[in-house]
Amino acid sequence: MSVKFFGLLNHEYSSETVPKRKDAPVMDVDYMVRRAKEHEQAGFDRVLIAHHSSNPDGFVLASHIAQNTTTLKFMIAHRPGFIAPTYAARMWSTFDQVYGGRAGIHIISGGNDADQRADGDFFSHAERYKRTDEWLTVFRKMLTENAPFDYSGEFFKTEQSFSKLKPLQKPHFPIFFGGASDDAIQVGSKHVDYWALYGEPLAETQEMISRIRASAQAAGRDPNSIQFVLTFRPVVGQSEAEAWKKADDIIARIKELRGASAGATKGAKPDAVSSQRLRDIAAQGKVRDARLWTEVAAAIGGGSNSTGLVGTAEQIAESLKAYHDLGVTAFLVRGFDPASDIQEFGRDLIPVVNEYIGETDPAVSR
Repeated sequence: MSVKFFGLLNHEYSSETVPKRKDAPVMDVDYMVRRAKEHEQAGFDRVLIAHHSSNPDGFVLASHIAQNTTTLKFMIAHRPGFIAPTYAARMWSTFDQVYGGRAGIHIISGGNDADQRADGDFFSHAERYKRTDEWLTVFRKMLTENAPFDYSGEFFKTEQSFSKLKPLQKPHFPIFFGGASDDAIQVGSKHVDYWALYGEPLAETQEMISRIRASAQAAGRDPNSIQFVLTFRPVVGQSEAEAWKKADDIIARIKELRGASAGATKGAKPDAVSSQRLRDIAAQGKVRDARLWTEVAAAIGGGSNSTGLVGTAEQIAESLKAYHDLGVTAFLVRGFDPASDIQEFGRDLIPVVNEYIGETDPAVSR
């Protein structure tokens, strides 16, 4: 299995350690284009463009960025139900054709009730996943069916639906998915190509992979047809001591900026099972396994991808190899300084990981 690296593309220059300037625009398009080009040059395969009820539209941003890059692929977050699945399928297929097979969709059913309601969605967690199940059923049929079809469900009903335009990627572009609840696993395992998981200890990661694969098999799918993306915040040093000094500086800066809110759920997704899992993992210690760093997850309440790997590039590569052995084929990595960490990962980390995994796993293509 080959290993791929994904990045995250923010619409502004900020992070947990870099506060947004008061005079900064809500959307800095030039900044996004620069960061996208740096991801491409650094050897990243794909970038995630996230979704939030108050953020700029990710699909439009991805279209602009695709015009200014050549090979970089996309993982555009989408909350199913706000756009009809028939229409969304034509949107993503058009994107895939126009930009040379670089589309990808990341399905987020919604782990935060308040953020869902801000967009006018008042369905419960369970109802959202039932809707996602129907949405993905129709969406995938639109991408692949060669004749018109009807569909009648609780949330969607169509008659003679058909798209003349199909994706350039066959049978279709990759469908990504995230979630750790029982509802998420039951629904996602029926439909998706890649499952995105937060960076957890090896035992917990193995448990999640096993649950998802077992659910896929129960749904009549090949359990190995689902690939896994794991998210980390690497902290790389020339020595292990230097890396931990950087980590200590990062957590000190986060606590300084957050003040009394450190350790609370500010910025977190308190309703999401995946966020609760990170909070539970962080409560068991600052470091899990050899070098899984949990302090940031504890400080921000488990929101977003907030666990790190701390060490030299070789040490981090060894840790990633252990996850690769469990079946993880892609890593979404981002740092705490969006302007410099992309280049550092491309220069110091990605080549070492590719070499390390390639040398220890003959199945990895060079």
